[in-house]
Amino acid sequence: METRSSSGSTSESVTMVIHNAVIVTMDSESRVFQNGAVVIDKDKIKAIGQSPDILQQFSPLADQILDLHGQIVLPGFVNTHVHTSQQLGRGIADDVDLMTWLHHRIWPYESNMTDEDSYISTLLCGIELIHSGVTCFAEAGGQHVSGMARAVELLGLRACLTESIMDSGEGLPVSWGVRTTDECIQSQKKLYEKHHNTADGRIRIWLGIRQVMNSTDRLLLETRDTARELKTGIHMHVAEIPYENQVVMDTRKVDHGTVTFLDKIDFLQNNLLAAHTVWVNDTEIGFLSRAGVKVSHCPASAMRMLGFARIREMLNAGISVSLGTDGAPSNNRMSIVDEMYLASLINKGREVYKRGTTDRTALPAETVLKMVTVNGAKSVLWDNEIGSLEIGKKVRLFWFLLADMVVINPFSWSMVPVHDCISNLVYCMRTENIVSVMCNGQWIMRDKKILNVDEEEVISLAKRASSKLLRRAGIEIPSRMTIL
Repeated sequence: METRSSSGSTSESVTMVIHNAVIVTMDSESRVFQNGAVVIDKDKIKAIGQSPDILQQFSPLADQILDLHGQIVLPGFVNTHVHTSQQLGRGIADDVDLMTWLHHRIWPYESNMTDEDSYISTLLCGIELIHSGVTCFAEAGGQHVSGMARAVELLGLRACLTESIMDSGEGLPVSWGVRTTDECIQSQKKLYEKHHNTADGRIRIWLGIRQVMNSTDRLLLETRDTARELKTGIHMHVAEIPYENQVVMDTRKVDHGTVTFLDKIDFLQNNLLAAHTVWVNDTEIGFLSRAGVKVSHCPASAMRMLGFARIREMLNAGISVSLGTDGAPSNNRMSIVDEMYLASLINKGREVYKRGTTDRTALPAETVLKMVTVNGAKSVLWDNEIGSLEIGKKVRLFWFLLADMVVINPFSWSMVPVHDCISNLVYCMRTENIVSVMCNGQWIMRDKKILNVDEEEVISLAKRASSKLLRRAGIEIPSRMTIL
């Protein structure tokens, strides 16, 4: 049994004991307790081990004892790339080319959003994230971060929030105007001062770069330096399409593309979360690995719009690769559970595309599970507190990981029989199997019911807000069938 106390004693009371569960710890030893228990004290994990040992020591001290009857407990999932403010735009850009998607659907949509729209959109997105077991997410960039923050605080989630930042480029909506580099940096500093480390420490503010084609060199360099000064991260879309690489080669005078250019200007750092990163060569994978850059792989979005990301090569190079859903107009499903399933299958299928034969060992289940837990936590720079269920150790001091966890009911037609727990979680689990979610020691979903907001009310608000937003934006979705 693993247990620690700052006083060296376990005589003080604890908040909760969860027992009679399969505990998948995702720790460095990949331990799974078949009949395990976790002790939670307020917002932290205080002990973990076999149920009989934990119950004997902690049941007299517990305010609450919860028997899970063999259900599975995992660390909360981390979604490392999601546009929460795009949730009201689900379905507005299906089956169109990328430039139509961006210039005629997404730009008009985003430029007509209000702070209230962002709040409602994030509530709606957050509900879907929670139902798929997500306790922490990295916002990919939107225009109204304060609206996002209000929603995150209410939902009880953990998040790295980012403003969508651009200071140059063609095709931007007239209503946005072109912001100066100084305005971009100052706006983010103000957001950092207002929202960073709020909501009981669950909200962090990161710096954002939408993409290299909408960024001057000065914006990139000052963003790098400001992030270093504030000790925070940077979230950026990187090497999404061949056109992006070609533009960078033509305008920045490098011999390949975005990653080569970012390496040249010393922008690649270990606090950079690079989203998608599909069109990279071996040399650039080496650049990313050497700098400690993290990569968010969004399988559904990539297959829909971008191409085959070189995930196996990145993992082999030691890059921390995690999973994201992207936004609703790019991937109509905000389920990280679906992304796990797709990640393994797509990367196995890519071996057929490359070699003419499949490799069933590509991205095995345990690797995919790490991508949404351990690697996800590393990618959002929160791995000292989340991503696994264990008691941490650093030098000779102990600290307690935060109680972010998900409870999964495997006793359904979709998962039974469970011969291999890890395999079933990746290849068989569905969103419906996730029954309860805890973040920061607080239940935010119990027995499939979101606790902090009224789901039906949010859905009604979202329907009204999305209709008004599309009218303001002048977006009309042509019918492809005869409507009677």
